[in-house]
Amino acid sequence: MHSAPEHGFQRARRPEQREVRRKAILDAAQELLAEQPAQDVSLREIARRLGGSKSGIIRYYETREALFLELLQRARQEWLDELERRLPRPGSSPDDLVPRIADTWARSLAERPMLCELWSMLASVLERNVSPAVIREFKLANREHLLRLAGMITERLPFLDDAAANELVRASVVVIVGLWPFANPGPAVLEAIDDPRLAASHVDFAETFSRDLQVLMTGLVHLNGERTR
Repeated sequence: MHSAPEHGFQRARRPEQREVRRKAILDAAQELLAEQPAQDVSLREIARRLGGSKSGIIRYYETREALFLELLQRARQEWLDELERRLPRPGSSPDDLVPRIADTWARSLAERPMLCELWSMLASVLERNVSPAVIREFKLANREHLLRLAGMITERLPFLDDAAANELVRASVVVIVGLWPFANPGPAVLEAIDDPRLAASHVDFAETFSRDLQVLMTGLVHLNGERTR
């Protein structure tokens, strides 16, 4: 269980204290997201986990969505660090590298359900209740993350140019946003699709995302080859 800070969640006076407070808030939110869906996690519940009040959280994050945006950024940074270590090194043919990259990419995401859940909520929920300043800061950091991911791809698939790698990364985000909710339905949907006639409604995220990535990469490799002839 997360222990409450000493003397409650008091206002931080120095920059280093603020960073400690922000990390504690993010950690508490992450704990709660491991226990229940994001839609059920409120600032009040996060504050209760910390032994403080909702007003204490708002000093650092203007809304729940602003907090989740920063948690998404932190989780994605951690994922990119891990993905860079796990991706296969360059040197093989596209026929060999493409499925290996796709499988590693897909499975590394499937192991991080909180990241996928928050990512899938980005456009429809998380960017709907925050100020332009918060959105701008998020999108600038988001741009750097996606450029880093594209760079990992071009390093391993040099037959894809920067434009093609960026297109792949952008398309992969769209796939995550659409696929994750279908692969992780609520209890009522799970009960409904228990019907044998609806077996095709069961979606394995890692398997499907890997397949989609392979289709995207193979198509872009082909198109990139056509453009460079």
